[in-house]
Amino acid sequence: MTTIALVFATEAGGVLEHDLESFGIAVAASPLAAADEAFAAAEIDAYIVEAPQASDDLRRIVEAAGRQPKTPLILVLRPDQLQTLDPSWAVDDFVLLPVAAQELILRLRRSIWRRRGIDAGSTVHVGDLLVDLSNYKVFVSEQPVTLTFKEFELLRFLMTNRGKVFTREALLNRVWGYEYFGGARTVDVHIRRLRSKIETGSTVYIETVRNVGYRFPIDV
Repeated sequence: MTTIALVFATEAGGVLEHDLESFGIAVAASPLAAADEAFAAAEIDAYIVEAPQASDDLRRIVEAAGRQPKTPLILVLRPDQLQTLDPSWAVDDFVLLPVAAQELILRLRRSIWRRRGIDAGSTVHVGDLLVDLSNYKVFVSEQPVTLTFKEFELLRFLMTNRGKVFTREALLNRVWGYEYFGGARTVDVHIRRLRSKIETGSTVYIETVRNVGYRFPIDV
């Protein structure tokens, strides 16, 4: 499920939250005063920020150092705020109030695709690796690859959180579930099998971060 950090300035934030959730998107909503905490939250797919009236506040939010890399930012503006939008800012897209829900969802999906390679149809394409998240299919160099359910879920989780390092314990919790009582070696075994199926030649899709865990690199 796509998870959005929504930072709101007015009561319009409640409408945005409802619209996003109606499309099956998980929303972590925060007021402007808590924007820094929202940006620092882990496992966020995109940020949607309702712009404050003060241009200095808007600049501070856009330039927030705590934003996660490869995570798009979409601004929600009032028409009179267009002149305050600096084209040099690291903003992926914007919409104007009142927001049409379908337009916002489309811009959101396009922004995530441009940043992280995940399109509206839930297909992830990195190098020679193609993963159809909806139909549980994996292809390497256009050839189908057979994965077990847990191998697929492990690949899906790492691939949709590119660049983020996860400990073995975190992967056990997120992929196997909190009620799983197996040891961390279970993760190592599945990673080894997964690598043998999807990595060819010198291509590395799953990196080992020594003494920490694993990640799917951004620069594959």
